Amino acid sequence: MNSAGRGEGGPPPPGDVEAFDVLAMGRVGVDLYPLRTGVPLQDVARFGRFLGGSPTNVAVAAARYGRRSAVITKTGADPFGTFVRQALTGYGVDARFVGESDGLHTPLTFCEIFPPDDFPLYFYRAPKAPDLDIVPGELDFEAIAEARIFWVTVTGLCTEPSRSATLAALEAREGRGITVLDLDYRPMFWDSREQAGAWVRKALEHVTVAAGNLDECATAVGVRDPYEAARALRECGVSLAVVKRGPDGVLAVDDAGPVEVPPVPVEVVNGLGAGDAFGGALCHGLLAGWDLGRTISFANAAGAHVAGELACSDAMPTEEQVLARLRAAHDEMAKRVDHA
Repeated sequence: MNSAGRGEGGPPPPGDVEAFDVLAMGRVGVDLYPLRTGVPLQDVARFGRFLGGSPTNVAVAAARYGRRSAVITKTGADPFGTFVRQALTGYGVDARFVGESDGLHTPLTFCEIFPPDDFPLYFYRAPKAPDLDIVPGELDFEAIAEARIFWVTVTGLCTEPSRSATLAALEAREGRGITVLDLDYRPMFWDSREQAGAWVRKALEHVTVAAGNLDECATAVGVRDPYEAARALRECGVSLAVVKRGPDGVLAVDDAGPVEVPPVPVEVVNGLGAGDAFGGALCHGLLAGWDLGRTISFANAAGAHVAGELACSDAMPTEEQVLARLRAAHDEMAKRVDHA
């Protein structure tokens, strides 16, 4: 078994001590998406193949903005694992921490696409996904501790040994930099919502930023009202709570108070990658030192951009593309005001 801390790329060369801007840990796989929308999966004849997995997509999104990013994960020792490494390298994401698990297959994920808001997912991760096979002893704790942003998801807490590895990585941060927990709750990975909530609250003790939608926030802290959820997350110790409210936009709360950002209009093609695009753009804004309103507006627009595309990783925007969408949204709002 290759180490998740020292994947195919091997150890960093002597003197290569520059910290990663974004180091993400967790799920990876291959997304197989229908090339036609509105078609039941059993009737689909052609699929597009894309790199997938939420934290992996976040690392890709961050790289689009010129951020030095990497992902800690594992694949199977199979051709799809080779594809994952090739795709990461092509996107400019460091693959040195991508290990292999003998006897396990690189996961596949199929979806059905029924815009604007129905996108059923079918995960093929049995008997176990390699990204849940990461053990603490494989981790490069120095790289984790030094990363400017360390990003993990709730999925990594759903089973052992990944749970122990994720918590060990969070503890290794020791309050340094920005540590983000993506509340990414997937019920099919857990025995119950209550079980997930208990482990999420354990992880929240070690993070500075928590982000999720209303249902994910309810899993984490037991309340669905966005303001109450943000308050509860901050009471768990996070400095910044981000609550995504779908058609009602985004609420973010830090020490300076709440910021509300309206939705960015988009004709939805596939909403599955929008949250990951939001995450990569959130990292970019936090690293740039932007104020909270600018950061959340930018992240919201990045999410809208990807919601209007079929793919996830392939569709991650550049900064100019996001700014163009923000300008278009501003112009549209100005027109509505003029005609009011």
